[in-house]
Amino acid sequence: MTDDVVVLGAASTPFGEFFDLGFADLARDATTSALADAGLTLDDVDAAWLGTAFAYTYSDEGNAGTSLAEPLAMHNRPVSRVAAYCASGLDALRQAVAALRGRTCDVALVVGAEKMRDVGPRGSLVMQHVDRGHPVLSKGRTAPGIFGIVAERYRAVYGEVRPAMTAVATKNHAFGAANPRAHFRSAVTGAQVEAAPRLAGPIGLFDACPTTDGAAALVLVRAEDARGRRRATISGIAMSNDLGYFTANLSARFDMLGFESTRNAARAAYAAAGVSAPIDQLDVVELHDCFTITEIVNYEDLGLCGAGEGRDLVLSGATGPGGVLPVNTSGGLKACGHPIGATGVRMVVDVCDQLWGRAGERQVPGARRGLAHALGGPGSLACVAVVSDPVLEDAA
Repeated sequence: MTDDVVVLGAASTPFGEFFDLGFADLARDATTSALADAGLTLDDVDAAWLGTAFAYTYSDEGNAGTSLAEPLAMHNRPVSRVAAYCASGLDALRQAVAALRGRTCDVALVVGAEKMRDVGPRGSLVMQHVDRGHPVLSKGRTAPGIFGIVAERYRAVYGEVRPAMTAVATKNHAFGAANPRAHFRSAVTGAQVEAAPRLAGPIGLFDACPTTDGAAALVLVRAEDARGRRRATISGIAMSNDLGYFTANLSARFDMLGFESTRNAARAAYAAAGVSAPIDQLDVVELHDCFTITEIVNYEDLGLCGAGEGRDLVLSGATGPGGVLPVNTSGGLKACGHPIGATGVRMVVDVCDQLWGRAGERQVPGARRGLAHALGGPGSLACVAVVSDPVLEDAA
């Protein structure tokens, strides 16, 4: 159970609004590109995992492994669907890594896909929260509403956070403008961010990620089967479940300043990867920035800085282009987009691109170790993966 698992192939479709493409089209395109990147064919794949968060909510597909097996004609092999809110893709990767380490397969395919733009009528999300949560406290409980409270709480405890939120938005849009796969490819100014219409409390239009279509895929093997080949090592991956989806904001354990699920998953992933000082030992990070305040608290939960120091970290330029630890060089969820089940897989694709020196003008010079982090639900669960250049792992 100690075999190293490596990524041989990594690919993503562009993210955006694709009314002319279905779920199967996107999943198939990402898979075909990842297999080509790995120099393998579908016949080489023993098992696959499909990360899709909200089948039947945003799409009629993605509810089972058959949603991947059928368009690929992947007959008589196990294909499992994984659903873990926004961490679905990373959890699919975690399960594939476990299967390879357990030697129940030799070549694993991980695909994350979500079709979110062309949707039919669906029940009110607000009504779902009222029905399943608290009939009074859950009224108005939307994603911007939840993270708006986090922003207000952060400001009350640590001081003004608006400039830092604006810095996250401008940084991630600048990265997205240079990413040919990003949903939003336009830079924005601080004035545009702060003048944008408000959604909930301090959360404005440019503080929120879009709803997006897209897919991403990874091909994995054990390191012993990849000798002499370009690869990236999954040196640590962990998941933590903490609170309920509809009840998280009602829990006395949720202080609205961060997420225990992220802290727990990060500790476990770091321990496996031998990371003790993340700000010094990581070269690039893709983390969950569904809202700009989320990136700031995630800096702290991932141990990149101390409690209350996230706003200073981004304002210092440390997480921007040329900084000591560039964060979300893809543009993040904020600009790259957030097709929920695909996001965690896409993060690992972007980290691999950095390690393999193919990130174009967004390239972080000398990147050898990166991190991917996905936060699911209103902080209910999280998954963290550390991905390393095998030369770095060998040296350690």
